[in-house]
Amino acid sequence: MFNEYNFCTLLTIILFLVCLQCCCRLSQEASLKIKLIQLQCHFTWGLRKEDTDLSELQNRLENDINFSSPDQAGDKHLFSFLAFVNYLQDQPEEALANLTKAEDHIRKHNKECEKMLIVTYGNFAWLYYHLNDHVKSIHYLEKVEDIKQLFPAQSPTAFYAEVYGEMGWTFLMYSKKYHEKAKECFEKALKEYPDNPDWNCGYATALYRAESESNTTADSPAGKQLRRALELSPGDSYIMALLGLKLAESGRLNEAEELIERALRISPDKPHIIRYVAKFFREHGSMDKAIDLLKRALEETPNSAFLHHQIAACYRKKTFNLHGNRGKNIREEIKYLLLLAIDHCEKAIEIKSSFIYALIDLARLHAMKRNLTKAEELFQEAFQVARAKNDNLQNVHQRYGDFQLYNKRSESLAIEHYMKGCQIQKDNTVGKKCVKELKMIAKRRIGRNPSDGEAFGILGYVNKLRGDKLQAIECYEKALLHSPGNGEFLTALCDLRLSLH
Repeated sequence: MFNEYNFCTLLTIILFLVCLQCCCRLSQEASLKIKLIQLQCHFTWGLRKEDTDLSELQNRLENDINFSSPDQAGDKHLFSFLAFVNYLQDQPEEALANLTKAEDHIRKHNKECEKMLIVTYGNFAWLYYHLNDHVKSIHYLEKVEDIKQLFPAQSPTAFYAEVYGEMGWTFLMYSKKYHEKAKECFEKALKEYPDNPDWNCGYATALYRAESESNTTADSPAGKQLRRALELSPGDSYIMALLGLKLAESGRLNEAEELIERALRISPDKPHIIRYVAKFFREHGSMDKAIDLLKRALEETPNSAFLHHQIAACYRKKTFNLHGNRGKNIREEIKYLLLLAIDHCEKAIEIKSSFIYALIDLARLHAMKRNLTKAEELFQEAFQVARAKNDNLQNVHQRYGDFQLYNKRSESLAIEHYMKGCQIQKDNTVGKKCVKELKMIAKRRIGRNPSDGEAFGILGYVNKLRGDKLQAIECYEKALLHSPGNGEFLTALCDLRLSLH
């Protein structure tokens, strides 16, 4: 007979089985997650959403896909990368479609493609996991394992060169914060295949960008690597353009212009190439040609914040070239050029709201128009974005220091922001500009008043930054002579003296 005791026993058994099933399911999911974490793909490379502007990055990737040729360096990775960006923006259908295109593209353009599919299959596995389709997620995990069985690695933790190569391009395109990682990835990929054109191009690009804020010669690591990349891909217009810019930086203008013109002949309609060609003409005197080229590129990619900003920079530079000339017509032309520059800067910010360089330049343009209130608002917005993204804060301090010194005539605020800029980094181009301005302010003040203790304190600070401790001590001693109660100067002097012993 089925009594109350039997009922309780049966209920206990049912509950136990349900709990067991739940535990098994949780255990399976935990096991799946562990395997997914061990994959090498965009989902496991530590790419943080806050380090880039996802909408702008998606536009760039889509434009690069539209204008890439089958043999262009880096283009083999674009679809898989775009799929990950789609995922980050809650576009799962677009992500799956682009991963399918990635697989098709790799198979079509690479005979020995299996190792190049590791990242794409890893992305598939992760995406299906996030879509709660664990069966398909496991299916792609198994595909990755099949490839690893076909091509055994040196150790279970070793990466394939193909993975390093794709990782390098991803870091290079994602954010400048990842450029050093990109360089390391390409170095590792090239250890195994030193003559790979794709990775040589990526490595050259990473070195070029690393040197962008320092005045290096054509024989710098970037210059040498660009020549190496061009040897391996003699028809690559992208490498030609970068090498042309590098040669121009070191004053070899004739050789540079020849490369730039060749790049333009090979790729007259590719926005990615045109923007580098235009940069050459903007920096070396042919402003109207630069503007025409950038506008041509903008017709093809109207959603490019970068192109709008570059056009604005050209118009701003044209106003500088007109300063010093007299006459009503000149004043009207400057006014018109400023309006054009402002319009393009505003469009750049509409497309990419976190575009700090465009915010800074728009503030400077309003300052040139004597609209100081608007300029102040834009600088504060630039500070806000820079702090939120932890990016380009030094540039904002330096430009804001210029604004305070030359537009607002506030020497004290200029000093404060130049010092903050130096503290972030003293040896790059922006840091050197801050140091130069501080030195100039201090010397001008001492020229007016040889007993200006604060001015000597600024010189002490500058010399301390430059590592000239003896000169810094001398300056701080003079600063305390004229400002004997200044605790900041006394502390700095004591620290410097202690550091000598």
